[in-house]
Amino acid sequence: MKFFFLTIFPDLVKCFCEHGIVSQAIKKGALEVVVINPRDYAEKGKVDDYAYGGHPGMVLKPEPIFLAYEDLVSKYGKPYVIIPQPWGKVIDQRDLDRLSKLDSLLVICGRYEGIDERVSTLADEELSLGDFVLSGGELFGLVLLEGIARLLPGVLSDPQSIERDSFRRWLGSPVYTRPAEFRGMKVPEVLLSGNHKMIELWELWHSIKRTLEKRPDLIPKDLTPLEEEMLRAIKENLSFEEWVKKR
Repeated sequence: MKFFFLTIFPDLVKCFCEHGIVSQAIKKGALEVVVINPRDYAEKGKVDDYAYGGHPGMVLKPEPIFLAYEDLVSKYGKPYVIIPQPWGKVIDQRDLDRLSKLDSLLVICGRYEGIDERVSTLADEELSLGDFVLSGGELFGLVLLEGIARLLPGVLSDPQSIERDSFRRWLGSPVYTRPAEFRGMKVPEVLLSGNHKMIELWELWHSIKRTLEKRPDLIPKDLTPLEEEMLRAIKENLSFEEWVKKR
């Protein structure tokens, strides 16, 4: 996948790409990140100007963005274009799944008071991280980049971990590592038992419990008989051990 950034702060992106899962994806050849600075297409490097109508703050000019975009298209072909905007659709895991299947993607990063409205004609989609305002679109783009990079084929050493991600169906269950006891807090015995069937039930139970407690709006509509049984027991305040004994 080719992931393009159009940003006046290219070093923010380049630094990020040197670490973590994004760096792995690049090294494995699953991802190519291309950073374009609109200053390179601006007269005397000037990319912003005062807003018409007396609106406070500076606005990114359309000319360098259009020129940079047209140059990108001439070299690589047309990418899918996203402009981060506070009013855009808030992204979720389904958006990452969908966008990870694209061949190429461009994030046009705004700054200051925003981007000249005419640039919006380039956008295939306007997206957001949530109902709040940041100083620019780079952080949105980096979140999108990392969320997509881990979904690309061959990037994760254990692809099954994607299937166990939160938001696939339920939120993730608790996880533990060594030591088995820390400051009086013990790893649940079932996880040390080697009984894989019981461990699967424990993980499903706690995924359902966490979803009910943290994000009940995410409870699936198409519950299996086992999920329905567990959900009912959790609502009755039974523990996992009590539920197992009753079965």
